[in-house]
Amino acid sequence: MLTLENLSTDQAKSPLRDLNARFDAGRIYTILGRTGAGKTELLRTLIGLDAVASGTIRLDGTDLSRVAIRNRQMAMVYQQFINYPHLSVLDNVAFPLRRQGLGRSQANSRAAEALRLVGLADFAERRPSALSGGQQQRVALARAIVKKARILLMDEPLANLDYKLREQLREEFPRLLRRSVGGVILYTTTEPAEAIQLGDRMIVMHEGRIVAEGEPAALFNAPPTVDVARVVSDPPISIFAGTVGTDTVHLAGNVTVPVSGLGMPPGQALQVGIRPDGLLIGGGIPSRITLSEFSGSDTIVHLHLPFGDAVMLLDGIHDMRPGTELGVAIDPARLLIFREDGTYYSGGSA
Repeated sequence: MLTLENLSTDQAKSPLRDLNARFDAGRIYTILGRTGAGKTELLRTLIGLDAVASGTIRLDGTDLSRVAIRNRQMAMVYQQFINYPHLSVLDNVAFPLRRQGLGRSQANSRAAEALRLVGLADFAERRPSALSGGQQQRVALARAIVKKARILLMDEPLANLDYKLREQLREEFPRLLRRSVGGVILYTTTEPAEAIQLGDRMIVMHEGRIVAEGEPAALFNAPPTVDVARVVSDPPISIFAGTVGTDTVHLAGNVTVPVSGLGMPPGQALQVGIRPDGLLIGGGIPSRITLSEFSGSDTIVHLHLPFGDAVMLLDGIHDMRPGTELGVAIDPARLLIFREDGTYYSGGSA
């Protein structure tokens, strides 16, 4: 078990601030946050590349500040896959074992097994330059696996791959990791879909702090704060000021949305989150398209509405030209209700 106790650092770019967490073996923890949230700084601190300013990191009760980097039983896979171009795939994977003093035969045997686990057994004698980007990242993963480290740290390992490869490896990674790593797995990403798909548990970081931790689906469906809702939503959720009516929520521009059972007094101020798929074409709310873009097989439409600017997500490819006037509706079931202070309110049902 890996634990963080009031962990802080003083790195200039993205210092960590009083992190407390527990990571159990055999589980994949996805760490989600925007660029600069402190995700990479956390991994660098765990492995010993950056110093602890205060607090402790413990592995089964042992304070890792007293343990040299080479003895911390950790391995790291970086965003930019790093392979040695002059070595074969097999020699790339066997390299850390040879450095540990293992003989060539034993090192190659363990490297071959790691390559089999990641589906590259037939590519052992090739050079990395002869592989695709996804295959090269799997070589880097095999080199981390072969060390049999108790902690596997993965720093946005799919970020530099194209869309198709990311989708493919998102499906493969949970199976590969569970089959080949028995210890703690920490996987950082800026992509909410990736964090939700890959993680057994999800940790949300914001400005160097852990702001939420839990089951991925639960954090997505009921984010504890507005900040967490923004981090876990892609395309972005739209947040607006509102007030409570009688079984309704009122937004600016005389827009009213039916919401039953809120349990708040009329006139109570709140914040309303509308998910991108909560805006529907064909309603009485006037809007104007300001931008339209494609993401895979979806269309993301940016709208100007009476109560502010919002994002709408449409399934499929649609011709949505800027300047077009459009009538839309709000799906009450896709609303998230937050108190005025930004904390999630679970007392009502849409």
